[in-house]
Amino acid sequence: MAEDLTILKEASKEEKYISIIPQIKGLLEGEDDLIANLANVCAALKEQFNWFWVGFYLVKDEELVLGPFQGPVACTRIKKGKGVCGASWQQEQTLIVPNVDEFPGHIACASASKSEIVLPLYLDGKIIGVLDVDSEYLSHFNEVDGKYLNEILKLINV
Repeated sequence: MAEDLTILKEASKEEKYISIIPQIKGLLEGEDDLIANLANVCAALKEQFNWFWVGFYLVKDEELVLGPFQGPVACTRIKKGKGVCGASWQQEQTLIVPNVDEFPGHIACASASKSEIVLPLYLDGKIIGVLDVDSEYLSHFNEVDGKYLNEILKLINV
């Protein structure tokens, strides 16, 4: 696939996901390098949604270590169970946080971040990391994001 994306500006959140998913699938087809694929997923999502921060943390030993991302500099290591990312990893579930300041143990990597969604990334049935998306707006993420971001993560596992 060409590396140009068709970005929808005036569309609903769901329409944007429906448009970007086949494009991400095209970016991933034929490439088996995990880091390259994670990097392209981040870039495509950042370009389509213009989120404050989007990136992956990868499991290494008993920590999440910063992986490919788009946005300002970030925390490098997160312990299991700590912050939203560590909690998502520990609980093995998607976490949607409308206001990060109200999340117990939130790790403030960037003070501009106001809401967050974190989803586990699986490979061969095992969590290998998390996708972390931050917004500078409160209550920015919902079940629509959870549904479609999970679909995108499944493309990485193929």
